[in-house]
Amino acid sequence: MIKAREAWDRKSDMGEDDPDPITNSDYYEFDDRDALFELLKRDAYRQGEFTLSSGKTSEHYLNCKPVTLSGKGLVLIGYSLWELVERDSVAVAGLTLGADPLVSIVAAFSTVRDREFGTDRNLNALIVRKEAKGHGTQAWIEGPLPPEGSKVTVLEDVVTTGGSSIKAVQKLREAGYVVDRVVAIVDRQEGGEDAMMEEGLKLYSLFKLKEFSL
Repeated sequence: MIKAREAWDRKSDMGEDDPDPITNSDYYEFDDRDALFELLKRDAYRQGEFTLSSGKTSEHYLNCKPVTLSGKGLVLIGYSLWELVERDSVAVAGLTLGADPLVSIVAAFSTVRDREFGTDRNLNALIVRKEAKGHGTQAWIEGPLPPEGSKVTVLEDVVTTGGSSIKAVQKLREAGYVVDRVVAIVDRQEGGEDAMMEEGLKLYSLFKLKEFSL
């Protein structure tokens, strides 16, 4: 079966400098995507009446942490998100707390791939604070900081309005990094993609909210 990264690499071999990742579910014909979806639907998704962090009310609730902090969930997420990270990115980053396990597992998975295939991508993880560190360097960003001008891909668990991702992007850009893409587990399709487009960002997601309510 064709994996997304293999299809992407094939497009690159045909001369595309930085081909878009394959995000259509037809290209994810392997057990990992289905297993991740079932895990999210069982442990992260609820129907009812809920007030979201944005202040909006919704009959759909997604809290990915029971999955992103589980061993099985991390293995599935690490592979799936890694496939959508830009190949010229030197780091993955995200706003604490939701993105912490995501950037960690994707960086770890990338290193395992490096060892397995003899490559040297050296993808690292960065965590963007919600507030500047209150002592010492008063840093906004934690982790092995790359040189200014480096490309960074932002990761997110659930995108609603896009505010969390955009805050992370702004802090990364202020630090001198190039950020063009946000990769999320779930897009709630509530304006986040449009908000990111206004910031010059492309949003890619593994799943759309509508898939869970079918």
